[in-house]
Amino acid sequence: MHVTYVYLRRRNSFLRKLQGPESTSFLLGNEGDLRYQNEVGDNEFEWVRKYGTAWRRSGPLGVNHLSLVDPKALQYILHTSGYNFPKGREVRQTIKLVVGKGIIWTHGTEHQRQRKIMTPSFFAPQLKTFLPLFLNVALKLTQKWKDEVISLDPTGQPVINVTTWLSRTTLDIIGEAGFDFHFGSLDNEKTPLASQYENLFIDSTLYPSRFDLVFKALWRYIPEHLLHYVRYLPSREYRRFRTFLDFSDNFSRDIVRESTERSGGKDMISVLLRANASENPTNKLTDDEVIAQITSLLLAGHDTTANSLTWFLWEVAKHPESQERIRAEIATFRERKGEEQPSVVDLDNMTYTQAALKESMRLHPIVWILRRVAGRDDMIPLAFPITTKSGEQISSVPIKKGTPIDIHVDAYNRDEWNPNRFLDPDKKQTSVGVFANLSPRLTRRAAGGLRGCIGWRFSVLELLVLATTLLENFEFSLPPQTEKTRIYRKPSIIMYPMRETEPGSWMGLVVKALK
Repeated sequence: MHVTYVYLRRRNSFLRKLQGPESTSFLLGNEGDLRYQNEVGDNEFEWVRKYGTAWRRSGPLGVNHLSLVDPKALQYILHTSGYNFPKGREVRQTIKLVVGKGIIWTHGTEHQRQRKIMTPSFFAPQLKTFLPLFLNVALKLTQKWKDEVISLDPTGQPVINVTTWLSRTTLDIIGEAGFDFHFGSLDNEKTPLASQYENLFIDSTLYPSRFDLVFKALWRYIPEHLLHYVRYLPSREYRRFRTFLDFSDNFSRDIVRESTERSGGKDMISVLLRANASENPTNKLTDDEVIAQITSLLLAGHDTTANSLTWFLWEVAKHPESQERIRAEIATFRERKGEEQPSVVDLDNMTYTQAALKESMRLHPIVWILRRVAGRDDMIPLAFPITTKSGEQISSVPIKKGTPIDIHVDAYNRDEWNPNRFLDPDKKQTSVGVFANLSPRLTRRAAGGLRGCIGWRFSVLELLVLATTLLENFEFSLPPQTEKTRIYRKPSIIMYPMRETEPGSWMGLVVKALK
């Protein structure tokens, strides 16, 4: 271990010239400052103020990390450089523990192969067929709140934990759209897989043990084939992931069998299976890879969307003027179309609603940190020069192959709610990047990159339908602020809203029916 420590210190020697926080632990470095902070951003905001848009921090076992919020650097890493900055072994192994070797896990040519076969499931004409489903589920949620929650509250304005309701809503949507499967979550139906998924990441990754952080830091030195046995370790994270993946594997194999037996299905997996069947045999997805795509779709199309909408409702609850502007757009549509359901074009024309969603996702990135590793010796360009320890001003950072890089999506320009920043007619907008929760300056230039979310159009359309339906029918406001109602942005793998007083995700908002 000592030899490894000395080697890595030398390999990252230039990073030692950068300013950064003092290590708070020999074993953990500053990793504990990130993983044990009370709220996402508590430390990152302070580091940006002190050191600028690029700084050095210490990781476990003394390994220096390059930390970035600089837009030019992010553009270079996520877009310009192609596949030269892969996910590190600890990240990829964690992904494999949860979803298997699906598109989220792959890299390089393997990623290109899987993405090519999955792309037909996300073509725009295919996604338009899901619009009636989105509308029906959104209206069902609306009726549930009116009949089962608001009508039974003596004030008519109950505090509703919107995050659990939205999670049930998006689960029903991804079940039908993704696999032609009825979860029935809004009707309180229970399935083994849905029960296993509940609070999966909070239970497994929020505030991990010090041992687990050090152990994962050692994965980069362990042969990958041996890491397969990590899933059998008895810690809470691996037990939770193993149980979930076992349930998901059985569920997914049933889905594949049923989809294969019927023909002409329009759900995503049916389309994927047809695309896979027509592919060159050398490029086809294996059975295990198809299974992994189902779990990937379930995770990527469920909690991430629900949490994005949760934070959006929190923001508009704090900014009633934004609610009114959104309702004004809806009213304009109603004047033209009456009670007709909106089309994709109608939703696209609601420019302020889209801007408010983009601004919410910019302020509250669900995946709050992206971890990469330099795949080669390189020079990272900076939009904003930084000052080294010696006082030198530099506009690029040289790095060695293997350098860990942390992209702090949560820490760049996130101190002001301003949807109008996305309505500037003089600035070219790039939807992929904007809806990837990055800054407008970055996203106009970087877009989504080679690893941009393949399902972003699906998610955006779903968000627009749910947001407009809920804001047409309800008014949202914050409850009286006490310790029981205060919301914290907790640093699990996904940034969840939580209370200090209770486990599980929670976002309580006062909900008043408008009509």
